[in-house]
Amino acid sequence: MRPDRALSVRQEAIMRLIRSWIIEHGEGPTIREIGARVGLSSTSSVAYQLRQLEERGLISRTGREWSSCRLETPKPPRRGLRSR
Repeated sequence: MRPDRALSVRQEAIMRLIRSWIIEHGEGPTIREIGARVGLSSTSSVAYQLRQLEERGLISRTGREWSSCRLETPKPPRRGLRSR
């Protein structure tokens, strides 16, 4: 996945949910809580979306569970010469 590609509507909804959930509860929501609030009934679909966000560097986990996720500040793209 290209990190500079825009987030999907669903990914944006998940990011908003995680942000507000952490503010309110002090930790990230579970996969089931995310699915219930963004309209995904399959936990594997939620896990897929979370993995995509994690690969982009927008969230990270401190443990094995997704409820341990944290929001990350995305790193700016590197500029300069590219080698070929």
